[in-house]
Amino acid sequence: MIGSRRFAPVAFASLAVLVCLSTQADAARCGSGPGGFEAWKEEFAGEARAKGVSASTIAALMQANYASATIAADRGQRSFGLSLDQFLAKRGASAIVARGRSLKQSQGALFASIQQRYGVPPGPLIAIWGMESGFGSQRGNQNMLSSIATLAYDCRRPEFFTEQLYATLQLIDRGTLSPATRGSMHGEVGQTQFMPKNILAYGTGNLDVAANALASTANFLRAHGWRAGAGYQPGEANFAAIEAWNAASVYQRAIALMGRQIDGGEGGSAAR
Repeated sequence: MIGSRRFAPVAFASLAVLVCLSTQADAARCGSGPGGFEAWKEEFAGEARAKGVSASTIAALMQANYASATIAADRGQRSFGLSLDQFLAKRGASAIVARGRSLKQSQGALFASIQQRYGVPPGPLIAIWGMESGFGSQRGNQNMLSSIATLAYDCRRPEFFTEQLYATLQLIDRGTLSPATRGSMHGEVGQTQFMPKNILAYGTGNLDVAANALASTANFLRAHGWRAGAGYQPGEANFAAIEAWNAASVYQRAIALMGRQIDGGEGGSAAR
């Protein structure tokens, strides 16, 4: 979920601001194609200006382009409809597990430190890292601001992405992100692909740095109920935290299975 600068201490204040900022009563009208995007930006910019977003950040928003590739990706997320076996094969789970075991050994001190602080063992963190960005090798090359503005304008999920857009504007105002920041199709950034609201709430440093991204992911999981020492397979106490990370059932089960295998548990081949 897809850089930030130490936002955990101000998470509650930031989220309170977002509640105010994302009010939909005066929301700009959504659209279903590029034709209305420029007019929508004008209307949205007026609302954002009234809510305290800086002139320079508003100017950056007005330069955002309609992201056709993002819309195509949003409409084509077919892998989440696969069976678990198909999903594991498509996402290269065996390779993730194999490299994940190696990373657990080579970066043992880092993972021990994260586990001591947040209570999250290496397995699920490494599985998320591998699944989200191929261990940092595939972080996306889309303009984040354009992607999120396009999804906020699009009629499919405007409420969710309007909140993400206001979070993006806050992060740009603070200098945490720039208008040129690049990420994945839905605006996720960093080694574990954080969305903007989650950067505000759980980010612990520049998320393009693996150690920060992994700590931030553990921070997210702990905030969503992770209990040190409890299990994280389906039906166990910590599986709910994995569910909070990604809403797709097949993704959740894949992370739990790969995490167990990386941590040395039973479970057969990751591509079973």
